[in-house]
Amino acid sequence: MRVAVVGTGVIAAGYAASILAEPRLELVGATDALPERAERFVAAHGGTAYPSLEALLADDSVELVVNLTPARAHAEVTRACLEAGRHVHTEKPLALHAAEARELTELAARSGLRLSCAPATLLGEAQQTAWKLVRGGELGKVRVVYAEANWGRIERWHPEPEGLYEAGPLRDVGIYPLTIASAMFGPIRRVTGYATTLQPERVRKDGRPFTLETPDFWTAALEHDSGVLTRLTASFWVEPSKQRGLEFHGDRGSLWMPTWSDYDSRLLRTVDGERYEEVPLLQPPQQELRWSRALADVADAIEEGRPHRMSAEHAAHVVEVLDAIDESRLRGGAVEVRSSFAPPPPLEWAA
Repeated sequence: MRVAVVGTGVIAAGYAASILAEPRLELVGATDALPERAERFVAAHGGTAYPSLEALLADDSVELVVNLTPARAHAEVTRACLEAGRHVHTEKPLALHAAEARELTELAARSGLRLSCAPATLLGEAQQTAWKLVRGGELGKVRVVYAEANWGRIERWHPEPEGLYEAGPLRDVGIYPLTIASAMFGPIRRVTGYATTLQPERVRKDGRPFTLETPDFWTAALEHDSGVLTRLTASFWVEPSKQRGLEFHGDRGSLWMPTWSDYDSRLLRTVDGERYEEVPLLQPPQQELRWSRALADVADAIEEGRPHRMSAEHAAHVVEVLDAIDESRLRGGAVEVRSSFAPPPPLEWAA
């Protein structure tokens, strides 16, 4: 499948390397609001530097567009690509609000196009192994999931952190374990949220100060249809070293994934409630394919005539959950979530 990238910022190089490592994909070019940045990207990775999104969409050889623009532009760029008849894989979130996310989902369905959405960490070896243990009853009935998404003070390493702070840690990193948990345990029906700002005044690496408008600390209780309760925390202040994991707690034991972001994360299972033993992964992790695995799944799904795994319906549900958390923290009390989705199947080797 011939792939072009829109937005060649910080994460684009990782996507490019992963696309080039995947034989089912071909990188044909990129565009960016800053043309010189797209030119540097193709000089490093190959393909054509398109002067605009319109020029990229005028190239009939492009089959799948990868949308890596800032979060506020996701919906607009994805809509333009779908209207031009292209399949799309977009970075998270699908849109900033649920109504936009639903519109994009409906547009893709009407157009017979695939709309895939990050985060796709569910497709990693560690995540698929954990899911199989849960499905197989190794922990007994899972009743509680703890999800930590702490990413520290990102201005320490990111050259242009304002866009991520504008989205906030819930939408930028909390969405990762939220997507994994909802895939494993099904749609979320009710949420209760809280948020605050721990450090409103920040300073970029270049010394420029800026002020946060979105809270930098969030926590929420998420009630799944299946009866599982997920407690989610997301922060742009607490450091991620030991606080970016998933814990699954069941009647017969617990399972800890210290780094849900990594395909090669360790998995530790309780033996007697006190000691942990290492769980081997189902197959050797392919960390180099972590950015391209969802794209390859779209290509395979089209060829095989099946749904792709990181579906727009799931992504739109997650956006509604994010909106509900925000509503709950603003007005207090629990907020209902109405949308649903069909959970994806595991990968073949993990079934």
